[in-house]
This record gives sequence, C-alpha cells and structure tokens, in this order.
Amino acid sequence: MLKNSVERMRVDPIGPLKGELTLPGDKSITHRAIILGSLADGVTEITGALRSHDCRDTAKAFGTMGITVEELGNDRLRIRGCGLGGLKEPEEVLDLGNSGTTMRLLAGVLAAQPFFSVLTGDRYLRARPMARVAMPLRSMGATILGRDGGNFPPLAIKGTHLRAIDYVSPIASAQVKSAILLAGLFAEGETTVTEPSLSRDHTERMFEAIGIPIHRNGLRLRVSGVKTIPAFQIAIPGDFSAAAFFLVAALVIPGSELTLRGVGINPTRTGLLDALQSMGAVIEVSRRRIISGEPVADLHVRSQALHGTEVVGALIPRMLDEIPVFAVAAALATGATTIRDAAELRVKEVNRLAALDQELRRFGVQIEQRHDGMVIQGSASLSGCHCNSWGDHRIAMALAVAGLAARGSTTISDPSCVGSSFPDFWTRLDTILPGAAVPLEV
Repeated sequence: MLKNSVERMRVDPIGPLKGELTLPGDKSITHRAIILGSLADGVTEITGALRSHDCRDTAKAFGTMGITVEELGNDRLRIRGCGLGGLKEPEEVLDLGNSGTTMRLLAGVLAAQPFFSVLTGDRYLRARPMARVAMPLRSMGATILGRDGGNFPPLAIKGTHLRAIDYVSPIASAQVKSAILLAGLFAEGETTVTEPSLSRDHTERMFEAIGIPIHRNGLRLRVSGVKTIPAFQIAIPGDFSAAAFFLVAALVIPGSELTLRGVGINPTRTGLLDALQSMGAVIEVSRRRIISGEPVADLHVRSQALHGTEVVGALIPRMLDEIPVFAVAAALATGATTIRDAAELRVKEVNRLAALDQELRRFGVQIEQRHDGMVIQGSASLSGCHCNSWGDHRIAMALAVAGLAARGSTTISDPSCVGSSFPDFWTRLDTILPGAAVPLEV
C-alpha cells in the first residue's frame, strides 16, 4: 500500500509484461462471505479474503455490532458469528467509506433488526443512489430515511419484523437483488426477486454452497425465511475485475505474454472476455475447476492486434466494472468501438463515463460521449500525459494501463485510491514490470 504522502504515480512504458501473476481474492465474494459469516451460528473461516478498504469497512461495520472478525495471515479471516438474531445496536454511525456494496447489502440485513442504525460513507458514497434498495425494503416493512426522500446517504434505518415480497426489479443489479435476498432470510413467507437480465449471481451461489435453500426459475429467484445459518468454510477465488487490468495490458503492449492464475470466471462477471474476443483477441482458458461453488481457471494472454467492436445490451451488466479498462483497449484498437446501455456508469463511485471521456482525451484519444456510453476512435498510439484518477480505483488502474502503453511518461493523481479494491496493485505491477510505476512524494 502507498504512503499517504504519495499524491502522484509516474507510469513509464518500459516494456512487455512477462511471466505469471496471482490475483487477490474477489471483492464481491469477500463482502458476502463476511456478511453471511457474521449471521451464521459458530465460527466461519474464509481463505483468499480480499483485504481492501471496502472489505475492511464491511468487517468493521459488523465489528461495531458485536461480531469478532480475526485476521489470520495475509488472506484468512475467522468470524465468530452471532446468528440471525444476535447483532447488537451500533452505538455510533456506521461509516462505510467508499463501499456501495456494503451499504446496499447491509441495508438488507439491518432492515430486519430490532434496532436503529445510521449508514454513511465518504463524499463519493454519499452521492450514490440508494432508493433502488430503500424502496423494496420499505415495502417489506422497514423504515428507511435519507436525503432526497431516502435516495442518498446518510441512511437511517429502523428495522422491523419483515414480510415477504414479490419484487420485480427495474434494473439488473446484484446489489439490489442481494439486499432483498438477505432481507428475505429474516422475513415470514417466500420472498421473490425478478430481474430484467441476469446480474452477478455470487449471492445465490454462496447461499447454495453453504446450504441456504434458494430456487431459480429463469430470472426469478425465491428464498424463504430461515431459522439459522450454519457456520461454514469458504475459499475465495481470484478477482476477475482485478485480473482485467493485467489482461488488457498484456493484450495491448507489444511482446507481452502473461498467465493469470486462479481467476474467478463466473459467467455473470466475464463479459470482458466476450467483448475482447469480439475485437479479435484470443485468450486461453485452462485448468477449469469449481471452488466454493464458483468457476475458476487460469488465463493465458499474448499481445495481439485488436479491432473495433460494439458492446451493448445484456453484455453490459456482465462487464460494467471492466468498462474503464476496456475503453483503454478500444483506444488502441483499429477502428471505432461503441459502448451503449451503460448509463449506470454515471452513478458508480464517480461518473465514470465523464471521467473516461476527460482522461482518455488527455492521451490523445478521440471520443464521442453519449448519454449511455461513448464511441471511441482507435489510435495506433497514445501520448503520455498527466491525468486525474478522480479518486476512483478502477479509473486509476485503467489509466495506469494506458500509461504503460503510451509514448512517454504518464502521471496519475491520487494513486492510493486503488486500495478500495486492489490495495497491492502497484506492488504486483512492479513484480512483472519492475520500475514501471514510481511514486512521486511531496
């Protein structure tokens, strides 16, 4: 991790990526394992847990409510769960930092607790929409208040005995779906959630892996209230979203050949692979296996020429977090690439469409911004520049990939924001490209 005094990172195009890399544990799965482990009866052990700022904020929130979360080594957690009815009313406001996942999923749990709680976060999290979870949870009986009619944090939640609902979500959102499913574990009767298209299914897979009954019929999920959740042991696969930055870097930097070990390839997450293949990329997938209900594999990638493509519709939810680095691949492809149906990027940690438009232009990329996406004109090369991370971890890492592929040095402001999802990103980059990223202290 970076020292607080590091305000900028210089990235230099010093050569191809060679060798192999293991990735940190999946952020989405780590969040869910901490939540369910805290609600289980007994001691849960998690291996491969991600130690990012966001996941630590989830663990800290449950610690404030009486749960003991022990860190054992670099990637192991031991959680002493309190059962479904054992959480204690927090004596203080729960500060969830930058983690939208924590706030939305935790809202589903707190909606069922017989106490009062307040959730807040940093200025980026306080600007993210929460009505998408507040509305269905209110219909289950909870009282949820917030700014703008409950649409923005801080959120004040007065939990209650919940009633089951049959909810048809207007958006494909794993966070919305998961909040309702978690609330449904506490509710009387059978709770159902229907999505317009399939979002990430880590919650459903984890329910199945640890023995919580859940039923799927197409895009419709059903879960009933349960009395207990047994303690469990779970292994977290490597984070595909973390792998994506190295995957794209190896594709666009000439002479690169890289193997990424133990990467989660859940099909609800790997839209980037489909998008890159539509650009002409050939990515080898080997050693497929299942770990804790999640598909895992090794990915082998070599540098190769890419051409423009179009990504739209149902593909977008499967690659939403990867669009920043996909935009870098598009900037170095031959021809134009169109991204549509991605308006959700405007309400992520920051407005990522606006951030990509502004920052990639600094590299010399021609972009036409649209309300739900953009058209990127590919270029044979990028020019190094000074750019702004916007305090967004995925923007920062995508800009690092652009800097590695550009002519001349690139400097990136606020590089430590990568800690939200990939705290040792710069360290792992240095293991395969020593000296490519140099912190500039003030």
